[in-house]
Amino acid sequence: MTILLTTLNARYTHASLGLRYLLANMGDLQPDTKIQEFVTGARSTDIVEKILTHQQAGEKFIVGFGVYIWNVVETTQIVAVLKRVAPEVIVILGGPEVSHETSEQEIVRLADYVITGWGDVSFPALCQQIIHGPKPLMKVHAGVQPPMAEIKLPYQLYSDQDIRHRTMYVEASRGCPFKCEFCLSALDKTAWPFDIDLFLQEMEGLYQRGARLFKFVDRTFNLNIKTSLKIMQFFLDKLEAAPHDPVFAHFEVVPDHLPDALKEGIQKFPEGSLQFEIGIQSFNPEVQALISRKQNNDKAAENIRWLCQHSHAHLHVDLIAGLPGETMESFAQGFNQLVGLGPHEIQFGILKRLRGTPIIRHTEAYELAFDPQPPYTILANKHIAFADMQRLIRFARYWDLVANSGRFTHTLPVILGESAFENFMDLSDWMYNNTDATHRIALDKLVALVTTWLQDVRGMDTALVQATLSLDYAGQNRHKQGGSKSTTAADVRETVRSTPQRQARHMAA
Repeated sequence: MTILLTTLNARYTHASLGLRYLLANMGDLQPDTKIQEFVTGARSTDIVEKILTHQQAGEKFIVGFGVYIWNVVETTQIVAVLKRVAPEVIVILGGPEVSHETSEQEIVRLADYVITGWGDVSFPALCQQIIHGPKPLMKVHAGVQPPMAEIKLPYQLYSDQDIRHRTMYVEASRGCPFKCEFCLSALDKTAWPFDIDLFLQEMEGLYQRGARLFKFVDRTFNLNIKTSLKIMQFFLDKLEAAPHDPVFAHFEVVPDHLPDALKEGIQKFPEGSLQFEIGIQSFNPEVQALISRKQNNDKAAENIRWLCQHSHAHLHVDLIAGLPGETMESFAQGFNQLVGLGPHEIQFGILKRLRGTPIIRHTEAYELAFDPQPPYTILANKHIAFADMQRLIRFARYWDLVANSGRFTHTLPVILGESAFENFMDLSDWMYNNTDATHRIALDKLVALVTTWLQDVRGMDTALVQATLSLDYAGQNRHKQGGSKSTTAADVRETVRSTPQRQARHMAA
């Protein structure tokens, strides 16, 4: 008998924490359980062929798939092919995408069983029933949430290859006490911490094995300041002991909760060692109230400004376009306010209807129209027509290419001027009208487009434009020629920034 745990990650560097949690908690089934990860974009028949190499003749073969918004289409194809060529294989699904609205999904119809919600103990229990009986009568099983102390931590299951080449996803807690309606964590009752001393022992083990990049997937790292300080001190101790071999830590923080004790710790981190992901989502109080988001905007802005001015932390701040009640004008105001605060990156997100989230309750009143295909991006709402929503989506893509790429450090302020949203939207509209493309734009073409827009559309002096862009080109050349020491921080930020959000949640992240 063999049990295979598998999922499709967005990139090779995204090692699945969820699969390793399952393996760690398999009990006496662990010797018969294996992990094999794939990357989206591979041919479904190739993946099925590799899955079936684990099947032993005459024995039961169970395959557990982690299903997410970014891989559900491809995973559905894989399960369809697998059941067509090897119908005897028992397929179990888990993950956020199949934890809600199960009756509506083709992949659920194809599978043998589904576990919704937490799978740490429910998956092994289901496997035991399949193998030893009695045969489960139900197709859909609600995952049992055990006490946190009963969940075995998975970090020893990261291989040496993982540690050398992949991001180490870790979590000191699960869940979230906040109820933001666009997020699956709105369904959580609270946040549940792991034992902090045991957790830090596991982090010490990873560090001793060579791990230097730690991405925390906790929803609210700074919820419990005492715990936050312990975790930060762990990394500060490593930085002090080996400044020539620095660690890098990524945390998601609540923007309006930054007490002095936490600020003191943050200030001790040197450049290139700390990144914060900060969810603002909207600065519009009416929208925040509508989606049950509690946030002190003044305090959040003050904290972001403080972090920019008094720390070396790299700030990645999120905004979401398309929320119910948000207009183009109010979103523009929030975007301009955030640009003025000076974070290193602004993640311009577009609202998506994650299955199970309460945002759907606003569908009728705010005329929310979502794409029926993953990732269920909003197409239009009461205040933003389809054509304008498409403009926002293109804005987000060009913003990544120009602003978040770090390639136009000197040119970006010139592009944004005194009206960041309005000017960049003008650039975005012009680029699309002149290229009909938002992807696969080579750097030299992108530079030429920006140059033409600044000179011909904005009417800027040619010499000034060329001089500004030359500074950015010179910086990129230094970056390329500087070797590994000069590129480490930027490379790490790119790895962390591209990570699918909440990858470690549910059955097999």
